[in-house]
Amino acid sequence: MAQEVRGVIAPGKNEPVRVETVVIPDPGPGEAVVRIQACGVCHTDLHYKQGGINDDFPFLLGHEAAGIVETVGEGVSDVAPGDFVILNWRAVCGQCRACKRGRPWYCFDTHNAQQKMTLAGTGQELSPALGIGAFAEKTLVAAGQCTKVDPAVAPAVAGLLGCGVMAGIGAAINTGGVTRGDSVAVIGCGGVGDAAIAGAQLAGARRIIAVDIDDAKLETAARMGATHTVNSTLMDPVTAIQELTDGFGADVVIEAVGRPETYQQAFYARDLAGTVVLVGVPTPEMKLELPLLDVFGRGGALKSSWYGDCLPSRDFPMLIDLHLQGRLDLESFVTETIALDEVEKAFERMHRGDVLRSVVVF
Repeated sequence: MAQEVRGVIAPGKNEPVRVETVVIPDPGPGEAVVRIQACGVCHTDLHYKQGGINDDFPFLLGHEAAGIVETVGEGVSDVAPGDFVILNWRAVCGQCRACKRGRPWYCFDTHNAQQKMTLAGTGQELSPALGIGAFAEKTLVAAGQCTKVDPAVAPAVAGLLGCGVMAGIGAAINTGGVTRGDSVAVIGCGGVGDAAIAGAQLAGARRIIAVDIDDAKLETAARMGATHTVNSTLMDPVTAIQELTDGFGADVVIEAVGRPETYQQAFYARDLAGTVVLVGVPTPEMKLELPLLDVFGRGGALKSSWYGDCLPSRDFPMLIDLHLQGRLDLESFVTETIALDEVEKAFERMHRGDVLRSVVVF
């Protein structure tokens, strides 16, 4: 039987979000209904609200979530009612050319629930953010979007792995291949950049250099594991990174801003044969210009990192276990917990840069 729950809707471009009644259908084949316990307020949700993703309004926002599986549809065997899960937005297909080559983190045919959640009263179909829509008491997803983890972890912490924190940690470990003794620079110290710093520390980096224009963010980065900080309004970040790495540049530079000028800084701040990882999300109109001879002459690798090149079934349980062992401080990413009707205010605080993460707790 379909259920009615409260959810946060973005009705139109740049319009204030509002709490509406949402109809959740029974799960069909390969689907699951999840009772949401916590969901982080991510920049991607703000992009949806601003029309920066697409114009398929109205959106059911929220995607950085953890909760309890309530019911599953036909053919679901990996999760069962009562399981504590983190939701992900890349349920791998297992059949595409990437999956068949043993690289499911590159899956080219990820999927979401087939049925649509709707607005009560009008029956209007909703577009769930990243195929999840978790600013709601319950949501409908593909069962493959549910990753079972140790229920000992706090939901407000666990849900953050569903997007931003995983993107940053994965950019360092999975994409950048940071390992023991490496020097790492992270340009842009928001939530994703700080997660990249935490990932670099977890991997055993010898030197971790945080770059930002905000001293308060640099202080947070230092708490997250940065060994050095650089305010790029006061000094040239490329020169600063080179001076902190014996004149060579960093082994891995992670660009967590998504702008041409900061990407160029990352490119020239790496060591010869070093690696640049772009995890910041650019806008469609942005262009990058680099001398092709420099691209050729410096060698190394220029990579982009999408969702931290993660495989949720592999990475989520591992990172939760590391957190429970005290080796990965996820609590530091939670600035505040809020109620469902405070999401609009959380967007305002995000825009001002006041928070790492606001988390809706049900």
